Amino acid sequence: MEYKDYYKILGVDKKASQDDIKKAYRKLAIKFHPDKNPGDKKAEEKFKEINEANDVLSDVAKRKKYDDLGENWQSQGQGFPNDFGQQSRRRQGGQQYYSGEESQFSDFFESVFGSGAGGFGGSTRQKGRMQRQGEDHQAETTITLEEAFNGTSRQVNLANQTLNLKLKPGIADGQILRMKEKGGAGMNGGPNGDLFITIHVQKHPRFERKGDDLYFDQPLDAYTAILGGKLAVQTIDKVIKINIPEGTDSDKVFRLKEMGMPEYSNPKQRGDSYVRVHIVVPKNLSAQEKEMLAHLPKH
Repeated sequence: MEYKDYYKILGVDKKASQDDIKKAYRKLAIKFHPDKNPGDKKAEEKFKEINEANDVLSDVAKRKKYDDLGENWQSQGQGFPNDFGQQSRRRQGGQQYYSGEESQFSDFFESVFGSGAGGFGGSTRQKGRMQRQGEDHQAETTITLEEAFNGTSRQVNLANQTLNLKLKPGIADGQILRMKEKGGAGMNGGPNGDLFITIHVQKHPRFERKGDDLYFDQPLDAYTAILGGKLAVQTIDKVIKINIPEGTDSDKVFRLKEMGMPEYSNPKQRGDSYVRVHIVVPKNLSAQEKEMLAHLPKH
């Protein structure tokens, strides 16, 4: 017979206490129970395997024989049945559990946690069967910064449904939205799980977003920097003109109040924009321009 490392199957050390083994078994049995994984053959086999391991390690006498004799432990006197087929029902430590495709989820949890247990994961018992909320699902979608500014909509395609998602102005990169009861189907009349959608906002070539504020660079010609004047600036939603004082240095930052992103919780309020000017040195100057610049004071 093929040797199976029951400690490894349950994920415990060989020196694990009986209580540690019991806890490990419960955790794995909940995860791989056939009623939680309908039609999943791998989960079904795993469930059988952890029951087999628990049947040995939870019994002090069997565990000692297993530790002493290894793969030959069953050939020495008492063994235990290895058939964990459909609808099999066994006892361990005075408790009962079910395995196989026809098992009842509620009976399983009653055997593991006792008849006084109030259920698992928000479950409740009704008419002898356990109601259970469906699994939560995850999805994601990507939008542009302009779409985040204006608000937009997206269709989210899942295995069995297409959902229309409306995104409010000001939504942020990495923000997670919850669509209630749009996840996996509930069991025995229980509610559906929820759908959680992560929003990704693409990096913009011009604007850098920090919270609700936007930062960007703007070229400034040398003449306007020296003499002062007006500079046309393209913000995220329109072109405005700002005042440039005389003698403006390169890398000076101007604040454009309430010209940033809308606040998600209150789209009528906006953050600010910060524009940093870079002086552009003129090329191919005429003789007259060169003469004019030559007469400017040098500091």
